[in-house]
Amino acid sequence: QVQLMESGGGSVQPGQGLTLSCEVSSFTNDLYYMAWFRQAPGKEREGVAVIDKNGRTMYATSVKGRFTISRDNDKMNLYLQMYKLKPDDSAMYYCAARFAYGGSMFDPLATNGYDYWGQGTQVTVSS
Repeated sequence: QVQLMESGGGSVQPGQGLTLSCEVSSFTNDLYYMAWFRQAPGKEREGVAVIDKNGRTMYATSVKGRFTISRDNDKMNLYLQMYKLKPDDSAMYYCAARFAYGGSMFDPLATNGYDYWGQGTQVTVSS
């Protein structure tokens, strides 16, 4: 059983940054995909960024150029560096992991493809 624990959320002003961390209880190189999702009140959970075990990344259009996902296989951690935060970025952020390669038709930013989820960490961006 893989356990994921997010940290690093908080309240910031627009334009500021935050770095989220996800501590993973398993050897992360066993996990093909690791991703960050977010869910704002009244909205569906959406994919933010994903990184595969080969280091390939994918980002939601809304965060491209402002967020950077990375993974540290030695420390078994996943990170999300967020810059130039906007009020629309306010949400609960979740770490997720999937063991297996999904194939050419797999959408790694879709919520239904992941085996494990963390409990979330809140990010609030307001002036």
